[in-house]
Amino acid sequence: MNKKAEINEGYAGCCEVQITENSLRVTFPMIVMYPTDAPEQADRLGPYSLEVARDAAPREGKFRLVLISHGTGGSPLVYWSLARHLARSGFIVGLPEHPHNNRNDNSLEGTVQNLTYRPQHLRMAADWFFEDERFKGLIQPGSLSVIGHSMGGYTALAAAGGVPTSFPNESPNGKPQQIDVLRDSRIQSLILLAPASVWFRNEGALSDVRLPILMLDAERDPYTPPFHAQIILKGVAEPRMIRYRTVENAGHFSFLSPFPAAMISPAFPPSQDPPGFDRVQFHETLKTEVVKFLLTYD
Repeated sequence: MNKKAEINEGYAGCCEVQITENSLRVTFPMIVMYPTDAPEQADRLGPYSLEVARDAAPREGKFRLVLISHGTGGSPLVYWSLARHLARSGFIVGLPEHPHNNRNDNSLEGTVQNLTYRPQHLRMAADWFFEDERFKGLIQPGSLSVIGHSMGGYTALAAAGGVPTSFPNESPNGKPQQIDVLRDSRIQSLILLAPASVWFRNEGALSDVRLPILMLDAERDPYTPPFHAQIILKGVAEPRMIRYRTVENAGHFSFLSPFPAAMISPAFPPSQDPPGFDRVQFHETLKTEVVKFLLTYD
C-alpha cells in the first residue's frame, strides 16, 4: 500500500511567486505550498532535496490559509518540513521572505522600519492569495492563521493586534517609539515558536490580541528565553486562550526543519541542537501538534 494512503495524506504542490507593493516600493519572493492531486516528484528547494509537485494545479475545494513568518536574518526555506506537511494535510501555506531582514539582505535588522514593515508583509502575502487567479477561490473564509518563529513571533503578534514599542537604539532619535501597525482582522489564530516578544512589554501592548494561540518555547534557548513567553502570557487579555508548553532540551533553532547532512556543522549554528536533542523526531511531533491545533479552530 502507498505510504500516503496509510497516513491519509494528499500531495503537496509547490510554486514560487513574487509579491509587489507599489506604495512601499518593495518586491519580495514567497514560496507557496498547497494541496494537489498531482503526484510529488524529487525536486530541489534551495539546499533541500524533497518530494513536491512543482507548479502543479491546486486541488479543487476550500482550504485554510496559513502564513509562516521567519526569524530575523533568516529564510522561509527553513520551515519547509512543516509547510509541506500542512499542504499534504489540506492547508494552503505562504512562506514570504521578509525584505531587508533575511539571510541575503539583513540591512533593516534592529530598526523601527523593520518593526513597522514586517507585519505589513504578512498583510501583503494574505492579500495576494485573495487576489491571485489560482488561489482566490480556494481560500476558506475566516481561516487565516499565522505561524511565527523568533522575530516571526513578534510579527504575528503585531499583525494580530499587538502594539509594539521600539528600543532607543532602534529609533533614529534614540528614544522609544510606539510602532503604528494596522491589525489584520482576518487572522483567526497564531502559532508562536520561540517567539521574540520584548517589544510588547508596555502596559496594554497585547490586550487586543484576543485569539487562540499555540505557543512553544525551548528549554535551552539563549535568544528568546522563557521570559519572552511570560510577556505574552501576562500581556494578553485572555491567557486561557493560549496553549503553552516548553520543549524539553530544545534550542532556539530546533524549530527549524532538519538540515541536509552536509550543512550540519558547529560552524553553522542554525543546524545545531543541545546534546541529546533529536530534531528529526521532534519535527514529527511538531507537525502533528500544529495540525491538531489548527483543526480545533476550524
